Amino acid sequence: MSNDKVQIFDTTLRDGEQVPGCKLDTDQKLIIAERLDLLGVDVIEAGFPVSSPGDFTSVHEIAKLVKHATVCGLTRAVENDINVAAEALKVAKKPRIHTGIGTSDSHIKFKFNSTQEAVIERAKRAVAHARNFVGDVEFYAEDAGRTDNAFLAKVCEEVIKSGATVLNIPDTTGYCLPEEYGEKIKYLKEHVAGIDKVTISCHCHNDLGLATANSIAGVINGARQIECTINGIGERAGNTALEEVVMILKQHPYLNLQTDIDTTLLYDTSMMVREKMGMMVQANKAIVGANAFAHSSGIHQDGVIKNRETYEIINPAEVGVTESAIVLTARSGRAALAYRAKKIGYELTKVQLDAAYGTFLKFADKQKEVIDDDIHRIMSQVNKISKIAIA
Repeated sequence: MSNDKVQIFDTTLRDGEQVPGCKLDTDQKLIIAERLDLLGVDVIEAGFPVSSPGDFTSVHEIAKLVKHATVCGLTRAVENDINVAAEALKVAKKPRIHTGIGTSDSHIKFKFNSTQEAVIERAKRAVAHARNFVGDVEFYAEDAGRTDNAFLAKVCEEVIKSGATVLNIPDTTGYCLPEEYGEKIKYLKEHVAGIDKVTISCHCHNDLGLATANSIAGVINGARQIECTINGIGERAGNTALEEVVMILKQHPYLNLQTDIDTTLLYDTSMMVREKMGMMVQANKAIVGANAFAHSSGIHQDGVIKNRETYEIINPAEVGVTESAIVLTARSGRAALAYRAKKIGYELTKVQLDAAYGTFLKFADKQKEVIDDDIHRIMSQVNKISKIAIA
């Protein structure tokens, strides 16, 4: 793999589907998996095969369907979990088993009632067992964000010896600051023997709104895989949003990092996932929200009409959005009214625009947004009052 390539590991169908109320059936998962493959993701985490017969079937069917991406199944560091995942993935063109265990003091003491030494042994056995079935084994150190760096490095070194090909360093609780997470990745790069033989992966949660920032800090410091979901869905406050990290890397070419994602499919894919999962996307969501390319302030509207780049760093077409939206409100100016009026057939002179603008403001003060039908009514009223012939 090229050193500037960041692999995109999509876990919409596993971590994303863990959101309450977002359960998908196998047919729905297949539709999304096919789109993810077309989108250009490198890895599709298809599910947690041992968790239910339905999940096993979904992973197996996705493994048969996907043509290009690696298909991954999640397991705990439990032999039977791994056996079941291997069975589900055996028809995949490029299978990966994703196994692991919690490594923070909190997880070791309260979740496992165990010791650091015992956790390392379980991790080693799990990875070695998974290697009996597939050549591509990813190890996750759950709660790595709150794990002591020296111990985390020791775990990583041991699982590399056992055959791990990818090291997942999750900020499971979304606790890390970007500089802390970046330093953690840097520490592992500098202190783990054999680290150059594996891919380091970022899996960041959004509990403090830092998932995207942490993932970018991770790849800047040497990670070469980001685990993410469409629309940032996932446990609690969600995961890193695929569309965000992809566009950040694209918009900052000086980072010398790139992905294979076809960004023109991002908006449509977002809409597909929203529809299938019944999970609404907030209007101000970056990249794919309804307001991501919408402008209602008169100053912003005037700038965008003159030159889109005055207030937009991304061309909407790059992510599959038809065009920027000029939304007419009481904050809109004459330029926005003239622009929208022209869109529906009115070529206004300065005199006509001045006459129409006063009537427009009366409409705008009474409602949240002035739509095209309102513009027709405004022009009709102005025409009756002033007898101005509208071109």
